[in-house]
Amino acid sequence: MITKKIFAQLRSELEQFDKLREQLIAHSRVATKSSKHAIYAAHRGNLKEAHTLLDAAKKEIAAMNALIKKEPLLPQSTGALGDACEEYAEACCYISYLEEGNVPAPDEIGVDTETYLGALSDTVGELVRKAVNSAAAGDYKTPLEIKQFVSDLYAELLLFDWRNTPVRRKFDAIKYGLEKLEDLALKISFKK
Repeated sequence: MITKKIFAQLRSELEQFDKLREQLIAHSRVATKSSKHAIYAAHRGNLKEAHTLLDAAKKEIAAMNALIKKEPLLPQSTGALGDACEEYAEACCYISYLEEGNVPAPDEIGVDTETYLGALSDTVGELVRKAVNSAAAGDYKTPLEIKQFVSDLYAELLLFDWRNTPVRRKFDAIKYGLEKLEDLALKISFKK
């Protein structure tokens, strides 16, 4: 004979899990959107707005981490947390580069190594965009500085023993970004 009480408990547990999962996804959407908008604000030169948006993303990530403390299996059911953290780390790295000419360490952002490496790869894409836009506006110094930074970053990342993972594929994107920057630097040298 089936004990209905057991199945009622199981249903209740699954409903609670789904509720927390939906909350996690909702927070991740806001964190991701805020991080993307922070990058766009930085591209427009509005670093004050970029920091405000980063703070909003950081609060959403904290809320997601609080949900995971309630239900540690949540990250296994959705990639929302990882995606949001990577987008946040990318925004932090890009904005830090614009302000300081360098990127923060993973522990300064609060992300793990794999998330950080993926974010760095995406940051290079934003730096390529910044370099191209700067050159188009007649600023030739910024693209050359970015090219040197990406070249140094690429040299460091070449020392890693990459496995065939999503981060590995993102690492390949750095190489292509560097090639674009080298081509841009060559074109700038002809203008001088």
